[in-house]
Amino acid sequence: MEVKGCRSELEVFTRSTIETVSRRDSVSVKCSPSSQNLQMSTPRLIPLTIRNTHSIPTKREFRASSAPLIPNPFPELCNPTHSPVLTGSFSGRDPPSNSSTHVLRVFGDATHSRSVLVTSGTTAHDVCRMLAQNAHCTDEESWALIEHHSALGLERCLEDHELVVQVQSSWPVESDTKLIFRKNYAKYEFFKKPVSFFPEHMISDSADVTKGMTSSELVQNMVKSGSCPEIQGFLHVRESGKKSWKKLYFVLRRSGLYCSNKGQSKEPRHLQFIGDLEDLNVFTVFNGRKRYGAPGEHVFCIKASKDRFRCQDLKLMCADSEQSRTCWITAFRLFKHGKQLQCNYQLSQSNARLHKPSRQDSKYAEREESMVAMDFSGKSGGRVIQNPHEAQNAEQEEGHSWRKREALRHSLPTSGHGSQLSAVHRVQPWFHGGVSRTEAQRLLEEQGQVDGMFLIRDSQLHAQCFVLSLCHKLKTKHYLIIPLEQGDKQYYTMDDGVTLFTDLLQLVEFHQINRGILPVCLKHPCTCIAL
Repeated sequence: MEVKGCRSELEVFTRSTIETVSRRDSVSVKCSPSSQNLQMSTPRLIPLTIRNTHSIPTKREFRASSAPLIPNPFPELCNPTHSPVLTGSFSGRDPPSNSSTHVLRVFGDATHSRSVLVTSGTTAHDVCRMLAQNAHCTDEESWALIEHHSALGLERCLEDHELVVQVQSSWPVESDTKLIFRKNYAKYEFFKKPVSFFPEHMISDSADVTKGMTSSELVQNMVKSGSCPEIQGFLHVRESGKKSWKKLYFVLRRSGLYCSNKGQSKEPRHLQFIGDLEDLNVFTVFNGRKRYGAPGEHVFCIKASKDRFRCQDLKLMCADSEQSRTCWITAFRLFKHGKQLQCNYQLSQSNARLHKPSRQDSKYAEREESMVAMDFSGKSGGRVIQNPHEAQNAEQEEGHSWRKREALRHSLPTSGHGSQLSAVHRVQPWFHGGVSRTEAQRLLEEQGQVDGMFLIRDSQLHAQCFVLSLCHKLKTKHYLIIPLEQGDKQYYTMDDGVTLFTDLLQLVEFHQINRGILPVCLKHPCTCIAL
């Protein structure tokens, strides 16, 4: 049967039964007179020209065509809506329905990536859980999806409840934007230590709830209930259309972000409304000083959710310190999501408890809250040491005795097993080989820079030495680990031989329980995986 014009196409859909178009390529359509629903059986070689197959097409949907139907070997390219491949951005189009599936590409580092089959209802938490299981990670806690815009220098940690396909639909066409899978220990850290995230000088004193309540009590009560106190302070802002920066006074409330046009005045007539938090997203800016000429390195920006990712649409701001920037970003998240963040945190905690394999792991997770210094030297049994100086001396004595016991256990000479002992650390997740000092600081900052986060790397200045990079109070400190020979055995030390370790694994395990010369115990290893 030769198809000529609209008349032939209409006849195909109005007849109850249709003869075979061809023995090789056939289209059979059955029309029910009551429901008028189409049941089509279409070979893969024939392109589909109907956009909606769930309803009867009207006469306006057909176009005249004098050319015969030619089999198309790539029908999914002509109909991307039903294609199983997510072919880029949905910008300017409606997001697909929940029943459609898409292939999401997620990067573990700059070169390695993995494709994940998701639906439109898949959340960031679901993707992180799938990737952690497929990568055989020992823990599924604190993993996050990072929205990374290389051209603009922007990054944002997706909330666990955000829909990944909906987030990707806002990206510009043919952009270098990608999703990165990595650890983010600071994602819910403000629920554990809220006072350290909100400095007292940044909390506004205009709220009535502060009467008869200290700032620390106010922060703890509000954060635990999924709320946030009013934040105030100076920020450097890049003027629109210019390269210059101006220092202004900002106030962040539940109703939105405001800027004072008269010093630090918070009177309504002096406050200028910047934007509603429901329509804004906050991004961290990396290399802000070099890229945008910022007065400092602690740069972040806010952008309307519906605006394009263009430089002129970004509201760039620069804080005076990393603590100030963290406070502003955390307050933005709490004011925008509120109770939902608290639900996400409780869900992550419950999942972490379910995946703990033994009681021993839970004991180590709660050691900071449950362990105290004890003295068992007396005849009447153990006693709790209340004096901090006495507790510190007891800790040092216990460390010396522990070192002697471990030295006897590893008393084999290094001539036969030296290479084996020295290579134990290379398979550990906290060891990062020959990364530089700057690269180590970048890795720690990307994964949250919380207290106790650490990695060990090769020293670039001293041969056969290592460096322990440790985060404390939003700063990174570096400690040199040097090899030391005593007799025919080799040890490692950080305190000029006072405490000796047979390998780096023993050093890490010791400082996960005892601080030693460190300001805080080792807690969170900086981990990178290749997807």
